[in-house]
Amino acid sequence: MIRAPEDPVDQPSPFYYMSLRMQDVTGDGGVLKEVLRHGSGRIIPLTASVSVHYSAYSEYTDKPFDSNVQRNMPRFMKIGHDITLLGMELAMPTMKKGEFSRFLFKPQYAYGVMGCPPRIPPNATIMFEMEVLDFLDTVESDEYFSMSQEEQVKYPLDKLPNVANTERELGNHFFHQKRYEDAKDQYKKALSVFANRQPANEAQNQKFHSSKLLLFLNLSIIYLKLDSPSRALVYGERALQIESKHPKALFRCGQACMLLLEYDKAKDFLIKAQKLEPFNPDINSALVKLDGCFREWNLKEKEMCSKMFAASKHATVKD
Repeated sequence: MIRAPEDPVDQPSPFYYMSLRMQDVTGDGGVLKEVLRHGSGRIIPLTASVSVHYSAYSEYTDKPFDSNVQRNMPRFMKIGHDITLLGMELAMPTMKKGEFSRFLFKPQYAYGVMGCPPRIPPNATIMFEMEVLDFLDTVESDEYFSMSQEEQVKYPLDKLPNVANTERELGNHFFHQKRYEDAKDQYKKALSVFANRQPANEAQNQKFHSSKLLLFLNLSIIYLKLDSPSRALVYGERALQIESKHPKALFRCGQACMLLLEYDKAKDFLIKAQKLEPFNPDINSALVKLDGCFREWNLKEKEMCSKMFAASKHATVKD
C-alpha cells in the first residue's frame, strides 16, 4: 500500500486514497489492483499473447502520457517477451477477457528512480487502466515452431489442429486490422503444420479437414482483398474439395470468377450457393451484380459486332 504522509501538514495524495480500495498483487505493495469491470472465462495464462487497451497516467494529471485506446485492434503482446514494463507484465496474468481494471505501479515496477522526464517524474508511482480485448494461449504453437523440421515430423498428430487454429486466430487478428499480407502469411504458416503429415484415423482426418477448410476459406477472401482473384479461386476450390456444398466456399469462388470475367462459371457457383442459403444478402447481391455484368458484356459484344460489320461492309463497297 502507498503510505500516508508522515508530516500531518502534508495532505495524502490521490494515489494514496486510491490504494486504500485496491488489492496487493505482488505482496509488497508494488502492484495494486482494482477491478472496474469483471471479465469472463479463465485467467490469462503466462503462456498467452494478449491484446489490451491501456492508458497510463502520472499522479495529478488527467491526460495519459501513454495510451493505445485509439487503436481499434491493438497487436498481440507475448507475455514474457513483448512487454517491457514489469508492472504490466505482472498485471496481465491476473486478468480475464473483457476485464477492465485499474493498477498502481510503484517505481520499481514502472520507470524506476530516474523516471522518464519530462513525461514521467523521477521515482514516480504511475496508474495504468487496462482492458483485455482478447488473448490466445500460444504454448503449443510456440513449442511446435521452435522445433527443427525433424522434430516437427514427430510432433503428436492430435495436437496439430490446435497449433494451426492458434496461428489462424492470429491471422484473423491481422485481418481485422486490414493487415492482409500479414494475415496471408499467418494463414499459410498455419497450413504448413499439415504438410507431409497424414492422419492416423478417421477422427484425426475430420479434425485435419475442419482446420484446413477454415484456412482455405480465409486465404480465399484474403486473396480477394489483395486483388488476386485467380489465387482466391484456387483456395475456394480447395475448400470445395473438402466440402462440396459449402455456401461460403461457393460464394468466394463466384466472387473470384466475376473478377476474372468468367461470368458463366460465376453464375454456376453463385446459384449453387443461393440454393443452400436463399436468403443470404451477400449472395443475392452478387447475383444482381452478375446480372448487370452480363448485360454490360452483351451490349459491348453487340457494339463490337456492329463495328466489325460496318467495317466489313465499308471494305466491300470500296472493292
